[in-house]
Amino acid sequence: MRLLKRLFIFGTIVQSFAALWLCPNVSAAEHLPIPSAENILSHLDKNHPRLLASSNDFVRLSQNIVTNPVLKAWSEKLQKEADKMLTEAPSKYELTDGVRLLAISRRTVDRIYALAMVYKLTSDQRYLDRAWLELKTVCEFQDWHPKHFLDTAEMTHAVAIGYDWLYHSWTPEQRAFLRHAIVTMGIKPALEVYLKKNGWAATAFNWNQVCNGGIGTGALAIAEDEPALAGEFLHDSLNSIQIAMGTYAPDGAWPEGPGYWDYATRYNVIFVASLQTALHTDFGLGDLPGFSDAGYFPIYMTGPIGRTFNFADAHDRIGNPPEMFWLAQRFHRPEFTAFGQHMAGGSPLELLWFEASDPTTLPKLPPNKFFHKAQVVSLRSQWNDPNATFIGFKAGSPKINHSHLDLGSFVLDAQGQRWANDLAGDNYNLPGYFGKGRWEYYRLRAEGHNTLVLNPKSGPDQNLSTDTKIIRFQSTTTNSFAIADLTPAYENDAQKVQRGIALINRDEVIIQDEVQCDQPADLWWFLHTQAKISLTGSTATLTIGDKQMTARILSPKGATFTKMKDEPLSTSPHPEGQANDSAFDKLTIHLPKTKNLRLTVILTPGTENQSRPKVKPLQNW
Repeated sequence: MRLLKRLFIFGTIVQSFAALWLCPNVSAAEHLPIPSAENILSHLDKNHPRLLASSNDFVRLSQNIVTNPVLKAWSEKLQKEADKMLTEAPSKYELTDGVRLLAISRRTVDRIYALAMVYKLTSDQRYLDRAWLELKTVCEFQDWHPKHFLDTAEMTHAVAIGYDWLYHSWTPEQRAFLRHAIVTMGIKPALEVYLKKNGWAATAFNWNQVCNGGIGTGALAIAEDEPALAGEFLHDSLNSIQIAMGTYAPDGAWPEGPGYWDYATRYNVIFVASLQTALHTDFGLGDLPGFSDAGYFPIYMTGPIGRTFNFADAHDRIGNPPEMFWLAQRFHRPEFTAFGQHMAGGSPLELLWFEASDPTTLPKLPPNKFFHKAQVVSLRSQWNDPNATFIGFKAGSPKINHSHLDLGSFVLDAQGQRWANDLAGDNYNLPGYFGKGRWEYYRLRAEGHNTLVLNPKSGPDQNLSTDTKIIRFQSTTTNSFAIADLTPAYENDAQKVQRGIALINRDEVIIQDEVQCDQPADLWWFLHTQAKISLTGSTATLTIGDKQMTARILSPKGATFTKMKDEPLSTSPHPEGQANDSAFDKLTIHLPKTKNLRLTVILTPGTENQSRPKVKPLQNW
């Protein structure tokens, strides 16, 4: 069974957008009008290259590299990477994890972009020859593994870039060879998905953009030679991708987390940018609600040390997001460039889309933000300070693709360290990871996050069908907070559960939970950390290197901290093959007979000048 069919789909978004495409009776006013397949290529630019850039763009880039020190440094770095590729063996058809060709597809994307870009800048035949060897090899594969369609989409994208950017360097026979592969192993398998009107073509999350974007570049690359096929695919893809782009509304957030924001948005941008350069229109996609604000999400989800609030199945680094530069140009947002440059590594698309901007634009943004669609809050004491205090905090729903049972969870950075960690996702190949066994895995459960567990149990330890909300958010220069109503997540065990997180005095953090139960509940409070933990009753000292964080329980009286290994509460057998979390410990509060509780913890950087704020009900915050 395909992985996609096992993913959890955010039904509300899918229903509201998929209906527009799949149901002929829906009013066209609710959906961007898309030309017919026969007319969609009416303004096709017959010149090559036409994907993402024209010949003039490459000439201009060559000139800018001479005068711009940032571009010069990036181009030198890229050439070194391309030089290394000259000696590497071409890719082999290999399911590296036993399930996916994806690693090979992504490596091919990286190689073709680098080799093609360096050849365009240097005209050195060695890069062209090595690019051909890579392209010829992958086009002779038995297929591009449509069983896991991300593999197919990314490989199609790689071959499309190689075909288009190097078009005038190929012989007619080489072009025909590459076109045949794009058609038979990319576009035609994609059209089979559209015929079924399901799978990635109807989902509201990252598979949609990656598949439409990857195959879409293939269709645009060969459009003058295969107009009927390209027109058919582009017609379907322009309708389909609107389903996923609806997820950006209203504020640009991405409920799958910042890691999948990068993956989805990169291919979304590649598709929209390629439409503009090849057809001189994006048919209104770029103007869909929320897309112009998409760059704010990684900015606010990235802490002062470059690590993200990595909720859901993502790791805590975004990597190099070239799409930030394109978004900055398209929507006149210099702050996107400032952030992108801070994260950049000199990739070909970064070279192509970079324009210098004022690095002081980020500090002009409000320090705190609430993203309504994702139900995620970011609080920070200051921009552009690696020692600033940063909190990422979430409510939301476990029904969303890649979600965990992490409602109420948070991360915390201060003094250049991460003190409260999200453990990230586990191995996608674990049995039932995207199916019935998902909630048996520790990292995906509430007990594997920095939140509450009531009455520990096997299976889901928060409700699966719930939606929880941030019910209050306040941002000031000295005291900011967010309050989440988590009651639906614990409705089987409590009548009311609310959590508030506040940043006070610019560096101290208060975490307050209010719980009401009819029957006494066994309550656990968790904070996962790589710090060394020292305990003294209601006080805990966390130490990383020469930095310290002090945690104190302000209420209730008599509550104390304990320390646990980062492992499940239950002593019953747990699925094998899970990640080894021995590098982490858990700072824990255990209150076994909770009925009416106000649990307040304050975390203070260092050990001195510790304030003792008065504990107030959340309704009085």
